[in-house]
Amino acid sequence: MKTVNKRKQFITQFFVQNKIHFGLAVLATIGLSLINLGISWLLQQVIDVMTGTGNTYDLLTLTYISLGLIGSILVIGWVNFQSKPKFNAQAMRQYKDYAFSLLTKKGINAFSSENTSVYLSALSNDTTNIEANYLNNTFTLVSQSLSFVGAFIMMIWYSPLLTLSTILLSLLPLLASLLAGNRLMSAEKKVSDRNASYVATLKDCLSGFSVVKSFKAEKQIIKMLANSNQSAEGSKQARNKLNSIISIAAASAGAAAQLGVFLVGAYLALTGNGITAGVVLVFVNLMNFVIQPIAEVPGLLANRRAALGLIDKLADSLSSNVRESGHSIENKLEHSIRLESVSFSYDQEKVILQDINLKLDKGKSYAIVGGSGSGKSTLLNLLMAANSNYSGHIYYDDVELRDISSESLYDLVSIIQQNVFVFNSTIEDNITMFSEFKREEIDHAIKLSGLSTLIEQKGKDYLCGENGSGLSGGEKQRISIARSLLRRTPVLFVDEATSSLDVETAFGVTNSILDLEGLTKVMVTHTLEESILRRCDAIITLKSGTIKEMGSFDELMNDKGYFYSLFTVSQ
Repeated sequence: MKTVNKRKQFITQFFVQNKIHFGLAVLATIGLSLINLGISWLLQQVIDVMTGTGNTYDLLTLTYISLGLIGSILVIGWVNFQSKPKFNAQAMRQYKDYAFSLLTKKGINAFSSENTSVYLSALSNDTTNIEANYLNNTFTLVSQSLSFVGAFIMMIWYSPLLTLSTILLSLLPLLASLLAGNRLMSAEKKVSDRNASYVATLKDCLSGFSVVKSFKAEKQIIKMLANSNQSAEGSKQARNKLNSIISIAAASAGAAAQLGVFLVGAYLALTGNGITAGVVLVFVNLMNFVIQPIAEVPGLLANRRAALGLIDKLADSLSSNVRESGHSIENKLEHSIRLESVSFSYDQEKVILQDINLKLDKGKSYAIVGGSGSGKSTLLNLLMAANSNYSGHIYYDDVELRDISSESLYDLVSIIQQNVFVFNSTIEDNITMFSEFKREEIDHAIKLSGLSTLIEQKGKDYLCGENGSGLSGGEKQRISIARSLLRRTPVLFVDEATSSLDVETAFGVTNSILDLEGLTKVMVTHTLEESILRRCDAIITLKSGTIKEMGSFDELMNDKGYFYSLFTVSQ
């Protein structure tokens, strides 16, 4: 999809169920601009009453008009006060919600290959820029444009000749907006990129704080962060300098235009061309409505284009690594999961899995074993549709995995992983993942996962802290296990889920998983516990990305092959 089309989808979010607030804010902006022009006209009338020149209203009538304008300012100002902040707040809320909803459509592997700081920056600092330089500038441009056009109309009405000189003198600063826009867009994008890099570095420093301290690497880390910070602030400085140059150039051209109009006006007044004192003074006031847009519009337009560049950047990032939508399948496994000649590599040089042919029958339990780097976790990730760039085919019954929608697949399968993320919410929220379940189902999952003691000690409403900082590694792992047990999907994958648990608890949890009836269970394990392996219908032994052996515990031990060696060494 072209960048412009993707941008339109994001901009549309500003106005979803928000058109009334936007319309009222625009009307208020227009009303205030017209009142300002009306005040200029009123000024001319009052001056000419004082000097006794021109056709004017009497002073009492002008007083009533003045009161009417003041009242209108109060009413329209109140409408603007009510509508504009509501429009901005709802627009940015919908923009960020829409962006995050697109983010959730990415594949599981997206964040292993992408820099998440891009999204942190895009949904924090960049949104502040977009609100200021796109949303707020929209109203400012409406006001400036209307004032500019209205002032010219009034000036033509007062003196066409003086107005013509104003138009000629105003062309130069208007040209600045066209010349500066693309350069400022590029500068703004560089600010966003450098800020994202700084956020990524800061995130790494905070996440690896214990490593930094234990290896006494504070000076090096401080230097690394300082360099990233200098780069980010340097790009901001360059952007601000460019902004200043644009403003100075526009202001200088505007001042030259104003002085030129003053001189022409003085000449016309002295030569008796029908210009009164009131007209001269109203030109002085109206020139502000001409000069101000000339001085500010170049920067406003450039900043607006820069904000659009930030929207384009986020739209492009969100369009990559999106798993193509497939069709729905039934929430059950009828026969088996089949892998036919499946090979996979993250790059051309290193093959992770090669020519995997495997059949996992419904309702059976399988253990995947092998040395480090043999491809065990990669195999489970492929079965979870973490990456579709494999060769060969993976079938759930008779449906190719690439053709199954993510939503439908995750109703069929779930995984208990070694690395667990815990939200800063209650223990129970982290078990249920904020969904509704029956009380007895939750309690059963808590019991099977070994969380009963933790619940008794801290309670189900205990806040876990940022990424589970209030819990031990084993407690977080039990929460992960409880999540999957609670869902009871027809297929359950287990990726070394008990690695953070003590031996006794790990043994109990693994047996609880194997006790689940009617589920197809596939477990990656590094712990070769005989009593556990004997309960599996088959053991799949991987070596260097290929299936070396497959069979029951007794069969593989009798063959005295690769599994026999692994098992013997582990004892």
